[in-house]
Amino acid sequence: MMNLRDISKALEQIAQEKGLEPQTVLEAIESSIAAAYKREYGAKSEVVRAKFNLKSGELKFWQVKTVVDLTTVRIVNEEEQVETKEAAPPEEPLLTRYNPERHIFLEEARKIKKDAELGEELEFPLETHSDFGRIAAQTAKQVVLQKLREAERDAVIKEFKDKEGQLASGIVQRFERGNVYVDLGRAVGVMFGNESIPGEHYRIGERLRFYIVVVQDDAKLPAIILSRSHPQFVAKLFEMEVPEIADGVVEVKAIAREAGSRTKIAVSSNTDGIDPVGSCVGQRGTRVMSVNNEIGQEKIDIIEWSAESEKFVANSMSPAKATSTEVIRRHEIRVYVPEDQLSLAIGRGGQNVRLAHRLTGWKIDVRSQSRPEEVQEGGVAGTENESG
Repeated sequence: MMNLRDISKALEQIAQEKGLEPQTVLEAIESSIAAAYKREYGAKSEVVRAKFNLKSGELKFWQVKTVVDLTTVRIVNEEEQVETKEAAPPEEPLLTRYNPERHIFLEEARKIKKDAELGEELEFPLETHSDFGRIAAQTAKQVVLQKLREAERDAVIKEFKDKEGQLASGIVQRFERGNVYVDLGRAVGVMFGNESIPGEHYRIGERLRFYIVVVQDDAKLPAIILSRSHPQFVAKLFEMEVPEIADGVVEVKAIAREAGSRTKIAVSSNTDGIDPVGSCVGQRGTRVMSVNNEIGQEKIDIIEWSAESEKFVANSMSPAKATSTEVIRRHEIRVYVPEDQLSLAIGRGGQNVRLAHRLTGWKIDVRSQSRPEEVQEGGVAGTENESG
């Protein structure tokens, strides 16, 4: 006789450890027992279900058959089966092949149940066995582990799905083929090599913040994809550090980032008298320094957004100061800066003007105020000229 108290206790313990409902664990065990029964006593194509009564300890088995007719299945004899194997694949998908172990015709089903309908499942009691062979027991173990993994994965996906686009704190667990696996508590996320910050080195046991890029429901792929190089990672860090952003008083309007090197973030105020840039910098730079501490030596330019495109583009040249702008054509603008700020405006390898272009969406041509006719090397950034 099965010890029901021990079984119930084990169910609750497994459920608690895996973060699952006890009913889910029970269903996984029932599936595994049904698989073992089928392996030992059933036919290969049979559908077997098991039901374990926790109150009485009784274990029952049923064979399940689906109600069909000639519009939902096809009957294949041995001669047709040989011809089918040799014939070319049909243009239209074939109906499911009739199998007496899995199907029951409607006419026969209604002799058993008067109101049986097509597609309905009928259950037929099977002889109860409790002595399973070693192979069947191994099958049961594999099934219950698989079912528990699936249930655990579903629970994790359900929990983290609402956290897409948010930050999560995790501990670096291991490294594998250039990817970083992170312990997020109830789940393990993966940060692929291209989602890490260039030049950043990680240590096992180190706690860091990560941006949850996507939570995907595909058993063949990692469920939770993390990033530290995503532009929104910086935006969310500012949201954590700046109460005005969290409250909606200050808004992040745009962000452009070359992870590990430089980020430009454009902010605006929705309330008169609130300085959006000052709010993000914080008193004595404490807020922006907190963000910097999380992403290392990456430079951050905090820019005031403007609905006036020319003003916004001029602001985006920070830390350089633009003296004037000239719209050449639609979404193409020329920005003039003092000679001594030309290299600052362009940036190393054209990075500053390149990020300004990504931030504003305008093609930008940076020129010296004293030499307005000269095109500067690396000073043009746009859809055709941008590189890096």
